[in-house]
Amino acid sequence: MSAVDESSIAPPRALETVEPAPNLTRTRRLQILRWIAIAIWASVIVYRTVTDGFAFNRELVLLYVCTGLAAASIGQGRKMLYVIRDWLPFALVLIAYDLSRGAADMIGRPTLWEWPADVDRWLFSGTMPTVWLQEQLKLPQPPWWEVVISSVYMSFFILPYVVAAVLWLRDREEWKSFVKLFVGLNVAGLAIYATLPAAPPWAAARCTSADVAGGPANPRCMFGSARGVPDGGVLGAMQSVQDGAHNWVERIVGRGWGNLNLHSATALLDQGQASVNLVAAIPSLHAGMTAAVAMFLWNRVHRGWRPVLVIYPLVMAFTLVYTAEHYVIDILLGWALAVVTIVALNRHEARRARRLNAP
Repeated sequence: MSAVDESSIAPPRALETVEPAPNLTRTRRLQILRWIAIAIWASVIVYRTVTDGFAFNRELVLLYVCTGLAAASIGQGRKMLYVIRDWLPFALVLIAYDLSRGAADMIGRPTLWEWPADVDRWLFSGTMPTVWLQEQLKLPQPPWWEVVISSVYMSFFILPYVVAAVLWLRDREEWKSFVKLFVGLNVAGLAIYATLPAAPPWAAARCTSADVAGGPANPRCMFGSARGVPDGGVLGAMQSVQDGAHNWVERIVGRGWGNLNLHSATALLDQGQASVNLVAAIPSLHAGMTAAVAMFLWNRVHRGWRPVLVIYPLVMAFTLVYTAEHYVIDILLGWALAVVTIVALNRHEARRARRLNAP
């Protein structure tokens, strides 16, 4: 056997270091940056919640959502730049809410004080639902279930934005459909508020028929207490009460948070309620938006969630009537507006699809 020529054997090659592709390195850095941004965002939300309470201000909720989406969009091309553009309709709706205050006065429309109360009495054979519920259920101190209804009431200010945020991240076409529903329903409601202002039950309980003759929008009586108002004001007097409970109709939607020591939440709610249109009861957008969200999600979630989508609007309706925020007629009109808006949008989309598919 011939000897092997050692000079012909190549020396062992050193292991080569493979440099990562520049694009891969940049992607990893952006992923790390995205998770750092999300962690900072979450830390700020937690800190503000612990120190200032839950965010019940819609503008603040919108800010939280948009900054969170911007953080989650880092490294995803131009998506982060679309946050402001895509969420502008929500901001415009909130601005419109602020501008709607006093719009009825500028148009010259009188406020409805007695008509909604009369309709509720007609619907329930002379019984006023808000008065009856507070007679039967209101206790001196809020029971545990008022925590639930206080939370359900405030979900109106949070849930639509959460649904929109999830859709924005997952399915842009579905998100567009939801934005059209949100904007359409709110714009229709605001238009009705301007042309058909109506006082809610809590205000009617503080004013007598003489106080509101002529349909004033902001009479002095509505900023006082219902205590001692003759015959319960426009709403009617309570005939019986639970031991120790006040014998007049109260606006009690925030009472439940007292059980959780969330007094800052109650204060924020009171502050927010003082800054909005106080005679925007017809239709109830609380009821309308709740029903609209439930109908929108009906075919988009697992069937196991459908009972929740039925119960949620009903609990909201009970909450609004019991806490003197709305009459039953306000809620029925809110549901009707939601149905009309959804049907109109569906027909518009169907016509648009036919035009696009036409030869």
